[in-house]
Amino acid sequence: MPGMAHEDAAGHAETRRGGPGGAATPAGASTGQSPEADGAGRARPTGRAGLVPAGIAACLFDLDGVLTRTAKVHAAAWKEMFDAFLRAWPGRAEQPFRPFEIATDYARHVDGKLRADGVRSFLASRGIALPEGADDDPPTASTIHGLGARKNDLVLDLIRERGVEVYAGSVRFVEATRDAGLRRGVVSASKNCREVLVAAGIAHFFEVRVDGAVAAEEGLGGKPAPDMFLAAAARLGVEPARCAVFEDAIAGVEAGHAGGFGWVVGVNRGDQADALRAGGAHTVVDDLDELLEG
Repeated sequence: MPGMAHEDAAGHAETRRGGPGGAATPAGASTGQSPEADGAGRARPTGRAGLVPAGIAACLFDLDGVLTRTAKVHAAAWKEMFDAFLRAWPGRAEQPFRPFEIATDYARHVDGKLRADGVRSFLASRGIALPEGADDDPPTASTIHGLGARKNDLVLDLIRERGVEVYAGSVRFVEATRDAGLRRGVVSASKNCREVLVAAGIAHFFEVRVDGAVAAEEGLGGKPAPDMFLAAAARLGVEPARCAVFEDAIAGVEAGHAGGFGWVVGVNRGDQADALRAGGAHTVVDDLDELLEG
């Protein structure tokens, strides 16, 4: 992102595929202890029960795509909303219809971001400007917040229809962090975070929740700004350099890197391991249960 440093992001990141792995400390951050290195010189977890690098005392988890299988639901809702808008948009005139592409547009413009930020980003990519509107705009309003409301209604309908599934490996890892005495929080752009946690049966694992509703109330910047992760760390009373961030969105790992968090783990649910590393992830895994192996 413009104005955001990514010093040596590719140089110190590693991809986990089952064996021990861990993290280097990002530029400007210090855990007070150097993670133990293996024979190849890579940092690896040596802290609580071997789960995290030494010095890490808290874990901050994204929700959709890390803990729950709702990222695909959100992507489907964004596509349905944007495609309907683009078809009806008067400014399209004689231009051919270009649908919202989940493979590219979702990851680039909306994944991990606050709802209104996602709407702005995607519309800007198509050269479309709409009035901002207000947070309480109805779904019928042709405003940034109105489109966000349409998407929210769609995602709630899909969740009610399909329910909420969790990633079992992620839940096992969260349980292990709890048993090891690590502090735990959820940081999500979704304003429906609490309802999703409850529906998934995992709300009891987390001590703090900083979500889209909290961000709106407190004026926090959304990812890739680090504000929401910093707010969660402050609520837990743990310095960012002693916190781990677990994210599947590029905007999320960029936020962890920008905030100087001690360990940023990218969860590669698609085919974006390189992008997660470039964004600032120290370690990339396909599932959090890989961090239980070693």
